[in-house]
This record gives sequence, structure tokens and C-alpha cells, in this order.
Amino acid sequence: MTQNTISRPTSPHLQIYKWQTTMLLSILHRATGVGLAGGTILLVAWLCSAAYSPESFAVLHNFFAGFIGKFLLFCWSLAFYFHLCNGIRFLVLDAGKGFDIKVAEKVGLVVAIASVVLTLATWIIIFASKGA
Repeated sequence: MTQNTISRPTSPHLQIYKWQTTMLLSILHRATGVGLAGGTILLVAWLCSAAYSPESFAVLHNFFAGFIGKFLLFCWSLAFYFHLCNGIRFLVLDAGKGFDIKVAEKVGLVVAIASVVLTLATWIIIFASKGA
């Protein structure tokens, strides 16, 4: 047996880790960052269409007014609020606070709940203002 084939530990991967709240929050923070970038591209396309012509603006406006468009906007707002709240959590961690496992789990739960509450509040305000 050569030295390279000696039994050595393999790189850790997701199948051997026990899932934890902090691990999930970290992965979701990265994923929502990517989602926000994609949503920003759609926002720029919408703004460019408004500058280009009324016809192209109408096409994108109708898309965002439909079910798929509203669903994408809802997901984008949820990603925004989660990324914001979790970013604040990271700032607290950078200050050296909240490293205790129980505290980290509670703060993670607060981040998740705050994200959902802020998203729902935003959409309730949007729909309430349309009715007025």
C-alpha cells in the first residue's frame, strides 16, 4: 500500500454533520444573498423598461401584477427581511455576544419569526393601501 492510499479522514460534508439552527441560518443567509441579487436584476429590468417605452413597461408591469410576479416579489421581500435580520445577528456575533448555544438558537428563532412577520406586515400594508 502506498502512502496515498492509507486510510485518512475524508473531508466533512453535509451528510455527517448534525443540522443545527446556526448552520441553517448561515446557509440561508448565503442563499438569500443570491436571491436578492437575482431580484435586483429583475428590479433593474423593470426600471429600464420604464425608461425605454410605455409598451415595454406595461409588459413587465403585467408580469409582476400576475401570480408568478407577485410570488417572486413576495419571495424577494422575504429574502430581504431574512438577510437584514440575519445580518444584524451577524453584527451581534461580531461584537462577541450570543455565542452560547441556547442563546444562538433563540436568536435564530427570533430572526426567522421577525423575517416572516416583517414580510407579512409589508404585504398587508400593500394590500390595505390598494383597497383605500
